[in-house]
Amino acid sequence: MNHLLFLGNLGTGEIIIIAIIVLLLFGGKKIPELMKGIGKGVKNFKDGVKGLEDDIKLDDTDTIDKK
Repeated sequence: MNHLLFLGNLGTGEIIIIAIIVLLLFGGKKIPELMKGIGKGVKNFKDGVKGLEDDIKLDDTDTIDKK
């Protein structure tokens, strides 16, 4: 497996160039804020999925108890 999932055949040089471009676009101060926001978004998404799974389990136990 010499390539990342959807990124194709990226080498170390290409990854460094992409990192430099991101640093130039967002600046050193904005990158930690950006990563913090992404982390919060992922956490909220996981919590939402867990909540849906819990609701589905509750619905399944309710239908079994009614029978």
